[in-house]
Amino acid sequence: MPTRRLQDINDQPVDVPAATGRTHLQFRRFAACPICHLHLRSFANRHQEVADSGITEVVFFHSAADALRGYQSLLPFAVIADPDRVQYREFGVEKSLGAITHPRALWAAVRGSAAMLHRNDPERAGVGFGDGTTHLGLPADFLLDADGTVAAVHYGRHADDQWSVDQLIDINRSLGGKGTQ
Repeated sequence: MPTRRLQDINDQPVDVPAATGRTHLQFRRFAACPICHLHLRSFANRHQEVADSGITEVVFFHSAADALRGYQSLLPFAVIADPDRVQYREFGVEKSLGAITHPRALWAAVRGSAAMLHRNDPERAGVGFGDGTTHLGLPADFLLDADGTVAAVHYGRHADDQWSVDQLIDINRSLGGKGTQ
């Protein structure tokens, strides 16, 4: 994959893939997704550990930048709006009714919704309430080498099926990247 320069929701340039190390592309669902909220909180809480492993985080949402803006300061990594799903199509990230009907996804939605009630608390803040294009989007994770080669990929089967921080670091380490002890 050739390097591309994208704009995050604050109009800052983001190179994908990053020039050094590996880049973790996360394809999330919509701005108000309670499942995405929980997931991204775990990555925000352990952002330094991920960065120390030589990994740059870039997160895509299929919501408009206005629905996402204002929450970027709470996430220590680039958030890119892709309401037309251009990157989603290019990477083959799909939609499915199964995204929201799997028991694990339903339980994560309940937990995430409860946590989002406290989104004004910086310790519990998420990506916000806003309209999205669909609730049926599936998550996906890509780990790219600096030359654009896809080193690892995971297409979620439901809305709560994505790499955890530990899985990401373990995958990176298994591919010869840095890992934390």
